[in-house]
Amino acid sequence: MTRDIVALTLQTLLAAPAQPQQAAAPLATYPDGPDLPEANLRIPSVRGPKWMLFPGVLAMVIAASASSQQARVIHADMAKVTGPHSEVPLRVVGAGRAEEGLRADWQEQLAAVQSEIGFKYLRMHGLLCDEMGVYTEDKQGNPQFNFQYVDALYDALLKQHIQPFVELSFMPSKLASGTKTVFWWKGNVTPPKDPAKWAMLIRALLAHWKERYGEAEITQWYYEVWNEPDLKMFWSSSMNEYFKLYKMTAEAVKAECPKCRVGGPAAAAQYAAEAFEKWVAVSHEPVDFISEHTYAIKHGFVDTDGTEGTILDPDPDAVGGRMQHARELVKASALPNLELHITEWSSSYSPTDYMHDQYHQASFILDKVRRATPYVDSMSYWTFTDIFEEHGPPFTPFHGGFGLINLQGIKKPSFYAFKFLSQLGKDDVQTDDARSWVTKSPDGSMQVLVWDYSPVVPPTRQTDQTFYKLDQPATDLGSVEVDLTHVPNGRYHVALYQTGYKRNDAYTAYVEMHAPNQLTRAQVEALKKTSDGSPVSETDVAVTDGHLMQQMALRTNDVFFLKITPLI
Repeated sequence: MTRDIVALTLQTLLAAPAQPQQAAAPLATYPDGPDLPEANLRIPSVRGPKWMLFPGVLAMVIAASASSQQARVIHADMAKVTGPHSEVPLRVVGAGRAEEGLRADWQEQLAAVQSEIGFKYLRMHGLLCDEMGVYTEDKQGNPQFNFQYVDALYDALLKQHIQPFVELSFMPSKLASGTKTVFWWKGNVTPPKDPAKWAMLIRALLAHWKERYGEAEITQWYYEVWNEPDLKMFWSSSMNEYFKLYKMTAEAVKAECPKCRVGGPAAAAQYAAEAFEKWVAVSHEPVDFISEHTYAIKHGFVDTDGTEGTILDPDPDAVGGRMQHARELVKASALPNLELHITEWSSSYSPTDYMHDQYHQASFILDKVRRATPYVDSMSYWTFTDIFEEHGPPFTPFHGGFGLINLQGIKKPSFYAFKFLSQLGKDDVQTDDARSWVTKSPDGSMQVLVWDYSPVVPPTRQTDQTFYKLDQPATDLGSVEVDLTHVPNGRYHVALYQTGYKRNDAYTAYVEMHAPNQLTRAQVEALKKTSDGSPVSETDVAVTDGHLMQQMALRTNDVFFLKITPLI
């Protein structure tokens, strides 16, 4: 038995719960009914209590929280396997848009992610945008197809052992019925002016992929029709018009590849996904999965230009509760066995939300993944890289971007959340702590992932963009002890890894550099060294009584990963 106590310097944090509110009832529509209204993104999460800030009682709440967690002990019986470990957390990850994937630095970052984490699928916007050069027309108006850029992108993905989760969007301008666009890169969001030509484009694309990669390969991919058509910024027409787009697209996909999996609607609001489920059940159009999106935001609108402030929703059921409710709706529908894919999720839908850069994001990710995994077939974190240009090229190294890695290839705490998840074993082991994951592997190794998630809501008149931009010291929570029983006797190497305040925390180090707008090469290397993922401690231990213990000093939003390897 061993105890390896890590002593850490700790400071102060802010957050407090409030009275629960009643969520708004979901809306629906039917094939011949009225169009869906624009999604109201100020509506709170579907499930669970709501929180707000009470500055006058912060100290009391923090003290009570710390006191209650002084003796946190996690018990796990290594002889009690509860089942195979889920592949859901690492099944899909997101990226900004297809054209960005042609950049060398984007591909280098993807290679790093695949080497250290290893996602199975990648989803991104803009595959059919003009910058990808897929469609034009000759003088007579006949369609002309070109998939050379798509080939270069998809060849690069497959080289890194990651398959496309194809998002069929947006509209080529020569095929568009209007000029409305979204984002700096001007994705056209209008319906096709000629549905038959749109169907020809989709069939030509599927036929090309079948010829280039083989039917056995492309039937493993997913084909998602459009992105968030329930928001006018992404679809200029009505939901009923989206149903028409879905019908012609799904039929075109199936005409070329009957076994290929097609679905939608990639909805921002749950009522839109429910309406889609009802429509496909009545219309009998091809559908293999339902997709939707969720973010843990209690205030704010979709941020198309970087001017909207967002505020974290600290509800324990934010994200996870939405995913559970989505599964319940699918089960209650006429198509209860459809796969459910959450094709975007994170703490915020704004690429200027500094929580994405902070150490809090790692524990947020683990908390939501742990809660949501049983209910979904995938949950695609948005996104793997800060090479992301919805607002145009970012002007600073850290800017609240979505990515696991910043522009210069510096790994954020969120990167390590997924890296730790990727190192968990083949089988889950019974544990009595919901903020932990204990696994083991056939080679006799054991893995323990432990975290504290203490959501911090910005004070009154502040947003995530202002609050999380600042240094945010952690608060002492005492200690956490891992107590493993029925461990086979023998010698083990125990490596302890950590993220948290000033532990694999590049953003705090960047703030301590006075947040320069541009980084020198030396500064980049210094920040990379700060966040290189090295173990906090390593030791060899002998287990003689089937019992192994490890104790760590715990602060708010700390994450610990224990890798226990048998020595031969």
